[in-house]
Amino acid sequence: MRVVVQRVKNAKVEVKGSVVAKIGRGLLVFVGIEKGDKENEAHFMAKKILNLRIFPDKKNKMNLSVKEINGEILSISQFTLASHIKKGRRPDFNNAEEPLEAENLYNRFNDILSNDIKVEKGIFGSMMNIHSINEGPVTFIIEKNFID
Repeated sequence: MRVVVQRVKNAKVEVKGSVVAKIGRGLLVFVGIEKGDKENEAHFMAKKILNLRIFPDKKNKMNLSVKEINGEILSISQFTLASHIKKGRRPDFNNAEEPLEAENLYNRFNDILSNDIKVEKGIFGSMMNIHSINEGPVTFIIEKNFID
């Protein structure tokens, strides 16, 4: 599992010209599900994201989590995060999980997040246009190989 987390002032996702989800201040989270990912990776990633201290406190130090600022999360499935680009110029998507399994785990990931915070999401498998204002910019990549 590979996740890209961006601190945003706001974000929205459009499908076929219509806004399907939007958030105010919080996190824009791009989620790539890889073959072999299970619920323990989804749980680890969700808890890590909810508790990342990446919002400024009163001293302007990154010391607060999205939960602590009463922020929101916009979660977007993005199978291209599971790609590998070792040789040539065409990405290899062989490590991306099959769509049905990926969608189930993606939904479970969002369920875990939504136990603690408001979560909006894109439409799995759709062509989406993402609009965001990145606050900072502050962007982090979290990969399952960091899981102990």
